[in-house]
Amino acid sequence: MTGRGGERPPAPEPLAVPVADNHTHLDSETEADVEALLAAATAAGVPRSVQIGCDLPAARWTVAALDRYPQLLGGVALHPNEVPDLVAAGEYEAALAEIADLARHPRVRVVGETGLDHFRTPPEQWHLQEESFRAHIALAKELDLALQIHDRDAHEDVLRVLAQEGAPERTVFHCFSGDAAMARVCADAGYFLSFAGTVTFKNAAGLREALRLTPRDRVMVETDAPYLTPVPHRGRPNAGYLVPLTVRAMADVLGADLDELCATIAATTERVYGPW
Repeated sequence: MTGRGGERPPAPEPLAVPVADNHTHLDSETEADVEALLAAATAAGVPRSVQIGCDLPAARWTVAALDRYPQLLGGVALHPNEVPDLVAAGEYEAALAEIADLARHPRVRVVGETGLDHFRTPPEQWHLQEESFRAHIALAKELDLALQIHDRDAHEDVLRVLAQEGAPERTVFHCFSGDAAMARVCADAGYFLSFAGTVTFKNAAGLREALRLTPRDRVMVETDAPYLTPVPHRGRPNAGYLVPLTVRAMADVLGADLDELCATIAATTERVYGPW
């Protein structure tokens, strides 16, 4: 099976205690590959996933997939990098209204990914992202859904907006990218931090220190597939069956028993999203 970016890596040793992939993008795959990847993830000890649709086509796909695949819960939102183009086209309000309708599906448990991206969007458009972020926060609170945060090079502004708006009770930093100091702030605020394959990268010492400082019952694991494939397969397509590589690296960083860490992550994930 070949994915975007080349041949898929081999499957690692399965986990004895199953965990969920907190954030994946299966909408980028063919239907045949979706079924194969879900089966491979289950065989690896990752039988549940949170599928994130962060533009309208992906959000529509996500809601349809929830009715086909019991392994999935869903999240829908307008990604911050989509927002300026939607505003320019005069389509933002209608798009947000459709996201709000899609979010009412009973298996949609997340508003996200939403947040701020100061890497790909120029400063003169940051205010548009911020307005959309505030609207998504309000939607998550209205529907009592978890919020998944996209934060790229925007740590201080993301934390500021969450503090100003009042974060939803279950706020998750997807693919946490902050340092130890930010992890402390997030822990004090009661946020959940989800770690991706980046925690295995050689240059990610600061991220590993952030993991050590995060309360164990606030830690989650994800792929952000097909991106951010963990070492030793960095650069090849990512998928849920590779979560064992990331969670084993996390256990090593924490000096934790792997099975105990998996059990804690699984319990935390269900506490945030409810039962599958």
